[in-house]
Formats: sequence, C-alpha cells, structure tokens
Amino acid sequence: MRLALYQPDIPQNCGTLLRLAACLGVAVDLIEPFGFLWDDKRLRRAGLDYAALAQVTRHSSWDAFQKARNGRLLLLTSHADHSYTEITYDSSDTLLLGRESAGVPQEIHDAANLRISIPLCHGFRSLNVAVAGAMVLGEALRQTHSFPCRKQS
Repeated sequence: MRLALYQPDIPQNCGTLLRLAACLGVAVDLIEPFGFLWDDKRLRRAGLDYAALAQVTRHSSWDAFQKARNGRLLLLTSHADHSYTEITYDSSDTLLLGRESAGVPQEIHDAANLRISIPLCHGFRSLNVAVAGAMVLGEALRQTHSFPCRKQS
C-alpha cells in the first residue's frame, strides 16, 4: 500500500500525511512541483520528527511517477464512481490525493483505475486532504491486513 500526493500545496497537510505514513509503515510518493519549499518549517512542524522517518520517493513530474508506479491507482476525489467503503483494496494499491487547492487535472482522473470518495452530508464539498487520506488509508490497511509495523505476538 502506498500514498501518493499530487503537487501538494499546503505544507502542514503534507507533513501530517508524512507523519501518518511513517507511523504506519506506508511508503509515500510525492509528485512535484510542490506549492512550498521542501524545507518549509510548517512541513517540519506538522510532521514532527516522524516525517524524516517516512519512506518517501519524490517524482519530478506526473510522467516520472507513472513510469515508476506498480499496481492500481485509486484517486480520492469528489467526482467518484465509488465510496471508499464499497471497494476491495489490494496491498499493491496506491492511494492518490490531489492538490488541496485544485484537485487533479482530467488527465489524472482518466489515468486512475478507480475514483473513490468519502460520502459527506448534503451541502459539504470536501474534507481536509490529510483527514481524507487517513480515513481511506485506514480502511485499505484494515481490509488488506497489511499493517507493516504491527507487533507480532
């Protein structure tokens, strides 16, 4: 299981997702360009010391990411075919999160194997990207029983 962030533009959300990934043992793909400097103090503050421990692969572009990835690409979007709870996940899936300010362009929607959403109450557009990523990643790990850091008994 992997998390991928498409051109993230809010360093606090990126840091939070790096912290989440580090704590859960999930690899992260960061697709450039970013909307902030990589050494932004807000990124470090949100990620605490954990972000530095995350398994991160930076991709210089969407094309570079596409060449490197394996498995299905699942796009979290408000323009989705399925609820995140209605699908079956595979441990080789990559969960793709779009930019906070603009989501992803149509070309990325078209490249996704599945488009999934989190059902919201009427009148609400979206959740914070880090919250949405955490919810869907939690469900995907639960289904695949692939918590890499789980202590063995």
